[in-house]
Amino acid sequence: MAFEGLTEKLSAAFKRLRGKGRLTESDVREAMREIRLALLEADVSYKVVKDFVAKVTQRAVGSDVLESLTPAQMIVKIVNEELTELMGGGETKLTISSTPPTVVMLVGLQGAGKTTNGAKLAGYFKKQGKRPLLAACDVYRPAAIQQLEVVGGQLGVPVFQMGQIDPVDIAKAAIAHAKAHGNDMVFLDTAGRLHVDEELMTELQNIKAAVNPTEILLVVDAMIGQDAVNAAKAFDDALDLTGVMLTKLDGDARGGAALSIKAVTGKPIKFVGMGEKLDNLEVFHPDRMASRILGMGDVLSLIEKAQQSFDEKKAAEQMERLRKNRFTLQDYYDQLLQLKSMGSLSDIAGMLPGVDAKALDGANLDEKVLTRTEAIILSMTPAEREDPTVLNSSRKKRIAAGCGLDVVDVNRLLKQFEMMQQMTKRFSGKNMAKAMKRGGGMFGRRGGFPF
Repeated sequence: MAFEGLTEKLSAAFKRLRGKGRLTESDVREAMREIRLALLEADVSYKVVKDFVAKVTQRAVGSDVLESLTPAQMIVKIVNEELTELMGGGETKLTISSTPPTVVMLVGLQGAGKTTNGAKLAGYFKKQGKRPLLAACDVYRPAAIQQLEVVGGQLGVPVFQMGQIDPVDIAKAAIAHAKAHGNDMVFLDTAGRLHVDEELMTELQNIKAAVNPTEILLVVDAMIGQDAVNAAKAFDDALDLTGVMLTKLDGDARGGAALSIKAVTGKPIKFVGMGEKLDNLEVFHPDRMASRILGMGDVLSLIEKAQQSFDEKKAAEQMERLRKNRFTLQDYYDQLLQLKSMGSLSDIAGMLPGVDAKALDGANLDEKVLTRTEAIILSMTPAEREDPTVLNSSRKKRIAAGCGLDVVDVNRLLKQFEMMQQMTKRFSGKNMAKAMKRGGGMFGRRGGFPF
């Protein structure tokens, strides 16, 4: 993910501060020099870095910090607060028009991901109970209309298109269509260019004048670093943006764009694209992003991911089976699918406090393990999943051949499952009742398992 290098360097600077116990002003200023270099290497705007370090230094060299019992922790707290403020302070929600439809105009350079991420936005709001419509206003890029129809179809979101005519006419017709068919949101997928030019801006300004959009979101690729900030400034000068959507923040971007855009343009980042899948979209929370950058995790986002993947009916069924001590390989498989739907193991682990990129590299989080486990279970019959004790050597050979693995892989999975079964016995029958009574709930009063 982005910020890995920055997180590593900031963590090293803070570790040196913690190792000194009592701090002097020179200690703080030395740490600030390291932080300045780390931010510049992350491709943060020089002016933004200069102002940020000046603010942090001014607060950090105060007597209330240097004379406190935990000065290093106080400095981390200050850096966290200033990073949060730098990226906007708090979540900025998309404006919803009081008179439908809410019109969201998506603009940006070619290759930034407007079409895919416009569809992601539509899918996100569909889950919120809205009835979005995607409008194909990019009439220049080959297959742009077809691409929008494909991603719209995958999300179950209707797409309005009129072929390769004037984009202004398409935008106006799309809004009329939305009003007539009960769509309360319209996402306009506009054309991009390889660079900012007068022709592009004139067309976008004409669309804006014709439809008066509720929101104008700039979709910008985080991978291009400071160029993203320059593009944001140019689009904002021409269109008066209402917000920014950063894409590819899960890649090798150094993160400078996320830290610079709000400070340079004054426009908030509202959404971030965190992967290629159509549900890999997150609302941008500056405070949570600051915590991730500082290696403090992002437990709230992790909880939200779990809630999105949570099937209440299936969970109730599994709980009842646990009560009866009936945890099967099918239950194991269902939990595996739920885990996979939350994203990659590295992303999930990266949201845990104290887990940094270097630690993850050494942990060897092999995503293929989940795939192999899934393949083995799917190679079994329903009866074998329900009762693995029937698996003799010939059955194991058949399963291994069916999933393209070895018998040793099948045995390893069965051993893991057996260990998990032993754990679940603690939840069965009277044990569960005692545990819940003693702990005040399945996870106990202090949030841990009550046994």
